Amino acid sequence: MIAVDDGLAAPLGAHFDGRGVNFALFSEHATAVDLCLFEAGERHETRTIRLPARTDDVWHGYLRGLLPGQMYGYRVYGPWEPAQGHRFNPAKLVLDPYAREIAGRIRWHDALHAHRRNAHRPNLIDRRDSAVYMPKGVVTAPEAADLALHPIRRSLSETVIYEAHVRALTMRHPSVPEAERGTYAALAHPAIVEHLLRLGVTALELLPIQSFVDDRFLVERGLSNFWGYSPLGYFAPEGRYLGEAGVGGLKAAIRELGAAGIEVILDVVYNHTAEADRTGPTLSFRGIDNVSYYVLDTENPYRDVDHTGCGNSLNVAHPRVMQLVLDSLRHWVSAYGIAGFRFDLASTLGRDRNGFSPRAAFFQAVAQDPLLARVKLIAEPWDIGPGGYQLGGYPRGWSEWNDQFRDSVRGFWRGDRGMLPKLTQGLTGSREIFQPSGRSPLASVNYAASHDGYTLADVVSYEAKHNAANGEDNRDGHGHNLSCNHGVEGPTDDLDIRARRARQVRNMLAMIFLAPGVPMLLMGDERSRTQGGNNNAYCQDNETSWVDWETDPDPALSDFVSTLTRLRAAQPALRRTRFFDGARIDPDEPQRDIHWLAPGGAEMSAEDWADEGRRVFGMQAGNDDAGHDRVLILVNGSDAPCAFALSPVVGGPWRAAFDSTAGDGQPVGFEPVEADGEVSLPPRSVQVFLSSPETV
Repeated sequence: MIAVDDGLAAPLGAHFDGRGVNFALFSEHATAVDLCLFEAGERHETRTIRLPARTDDVWHGYLRGLLPGQMYGYRVYGPWEPAQGHRFNPAKLVLDPYAREIAGRIRWHDALHAHRRNAHRPNLIDRRDSAVYMPKGVVTAPEAADLALHPIRRSLSETVIYEAHVRALTMRHPSVPEAERGTYAALAHPAIVEHLLRLGVTALELLPIQSFVDDRFLVERGLSNFWGYSPLGYFAPEGRYLGEAGVGGLKAAIRELGAAGIEVILDVVYNHTAEADRTGPTLSFRGIDNVSYYVLDTENPYRDVDHTGCGNSLNVAHPRVMQLVLDSLRHWVSAYGIAGFRFDLASTLGRDRNGFSPRAAFFQAVAQDPLLARVKLIAEPWDIGPGGYQLGGYPRGWSEWNDQFRDSVRGFWRGDRGMLPKLTQGLTGSREIFQPSGRSPLASVNYAASHDGYTLADVVSYEAKHNAANGEDNRDGHGHNLSCNHGVEGPTDDLDIRARRARQVRNMLAMIFLAPGVPMLLMGDERSRTQGGNNNAYCQDNETSWVDWETDPDPALSDFVSTLTRLRAAQPALRRTRFFDGARIDPDEPQRDIHWLAPGGAEMSAEDWADEGRRVFGMQAGNDDAGHDRVLILVNGSDAPCAFALSPVVGGPWRAAFDSTAGDGQPVGFEPVEADGEVSLPPRSVQVFLSSPETV
């Protein structure tokens, strides 16, 4: 027997207290809200309850006797006034934005649209019931306190990020049982964990696992939204990765990774939703309160403001929408043990009516939150709106994807002129970008490849994108790739070209791990993973995206990455938490915290820096403390060998610790180099020497 009373306006969502379930839904402009209860196997609701109370624009009711596992949705009543931005239509079942679990998937049909799709009158309301085509929320049991997950806390200076996709990482691994492949549980399989530990990875950054939608246009092409950047629910894990272990498999995986010392970071998409623009479907937010949840044109509320390129922009400046985002973030930390977040198109979160600001209410709310202020916060520091490119513009406590680092590394090793100043800026922590906001080198997430674009193997194998399989006539994807095929487009049997490509991949990886900041490695780059030149494989749930664990064209490359991560971990000078300033590290010694060296043995002059064709340089760096451990990095980006003379003023003797021309990065046959000695640099190479007596 289910009894109904007013219940409480907080917390939002559906919460079981041992006797019944409290339902609470925010909608400022609604006139009534119906709670619809569904039973397994039933096409339509078996019971409808009008929520009896409204408090501060929250509609709420308590159902005594209702149990976890109950499926539900809402029908929200209000004005149908598209010209004013209001798109209420109770014929459309809408998903609770706070649903902790979601049952079923969308079945695309025109009835999912609140308006008559493809009609001559675009504002004509569609009265068809959408419930049969919609997924449903599921009431969950309270989290057991003794099973709560607590994120490990690792310093950014010790962090090495591995960006991966749940399914792509595990789908083809022969050691993972077939039933587990592509699921959350597979992430914690000993073979996966062992591989990450061998690489020196300390943080696994997962592409979106919050519930998302396969867009209709992709389904009609026989494709899927593989990457997951089309969010439907911000509290529920995506169901396609659950497997037999269910939600427990995700929690167990995070727990096992944490036990191995590996944090889990989530890529989260709070900038837009799956409902697209005004012509899109009504799945949740649009039908609950379009005017509150989305940014609309102030002069013409009929239109959405699109800062994201996805049709809509979530209105995080609205207090209740900001609450939704903050509640969601806290949920993933407290219920799942997530250690940090990478925010997709994060500039949208920092916007108000006056544009982006590092003092935006969202940033201030996160900074004062006792839970969120302790996790890693990483911004993709741009969107497509006015003034959306904000690299370096985020507040303290935030790190950012540094695309300028990526472009300088690719450009320098491709042979572009004038790249040396930009490359060396990145190798010193990008001070010019991040110091004005009062942050350290740890604000820079350094990478040369990410999910968005070419893999590192494709950067050295393709000069044109090959995205035909996406079904968009190769129009999608970036045109600015800074790539070089080294003579042949795509695969080749030419051993010289293959050797050059392997060398260039190693050189770019060296830049990532030798620079202050937070290094990030793209899944599979350590195994020369290729996407066949597809630089926008967002819809490719197949061998194009999946890591091939059985075929490795460059078996030594994983060892090469391991060499770099060990070197980085052992040398504080490579993990600085303060910017270089050219000061002496000891008043009685000539060495400064950094020296820039020319091959002739002198420090680089103004003329050297102005030489746009310069391809050879040295960098000698110290750590943050007054110690004498020094690192000497010598770079030859040219196609000719170079004799590099060392000046006694920068110290010595030096011992070789790294060589990018060696398959595994381990130097072989190097004799100690005296303070005034000479080093022979092969073409297209990076070598690292240490002044300290310890070995790496």
